[in-house]
Amino acid sequence: MPEPVARRRFRIREIRTADDPAFVAAHAMLRREFHRAEMLPVADWRNALRERAGNLWTDVAWHLLVAEQDGDVMAAASGSYLGNLNTAIIGYIAVVPEARSYGVGPRMRDALRRRFERDARRVRRAPLEAIVGEVREDNPWLRHLVRRGGVLALDFPYYQPSLRASGKPVQLVMYYQPLTRRRRSLSAAALRRLLYSMWRRAYRISRPLDHPEFRRMLRSLNDRRMVGQRPLPATRR
Repeated sequence: MPEPVARRRFRIREIRTADDPAFVAAHAMLRREFHRAEMLPVADWRNALRERAGNLWTDVAWHLLVAEQDGDVMAAASGSYLGNLNTAIIGYIAVVPEARSYGVGPRMRDALRRRFERDARRVRRAPLEAIVGEVREDNPWLRHLVRRGGVLALDFPYYQPSLRASGKPVQLVMYYQPLTRRRRSLSAAALRRLLYSMWRRAYRISRPLDHPEFRRMLRSLNDRRMVGQRPLPATRR
């Protein structure tokens, strides 16, 4: 009989070239887990890895990790570091169903964080300031992050830009995890800069202000000095 998944060792590593056999498998796994409008085309991933190979990255870095067992991709995760704000963005984390109860997802997130921390030391010569992410409101992982303390599910209407030409922006919840000091809120001014950097630099939207949803986010911050924790819907029993 094959050895149970729980007893086999996971190997987490970073994909550095599009020729890596796990590259296509990682993208396919994430494409199955996320809505089409939330997924970057595989050509964009290839381009990012070519930029890395050409030593073209400056203060922005993108990482793609996989967890493997016996050569099979069991989990994939990606994220970006933004040096101008010394902040990292968790892009995607997905785990195959048979491995979801063994802590693989948190291990992938921790592995991404270690790479972001290295980016911060390299670019800013300082500790990483924060990690942000975008999830659906009913995502149980969001509740885990908030309950654990120190993570803000920000109380404003957040939109992830559509990553397909014909798609519409996706309304999600944006969370903010401060790492250098605890926060109960984030200034509206800092949030505006963060939103612009995410859309412009991480998602490569050339003119964010041309998009109605981006302008809607900015308008929601007018006359606000601070943005705090949003109420989350009650857990279903």
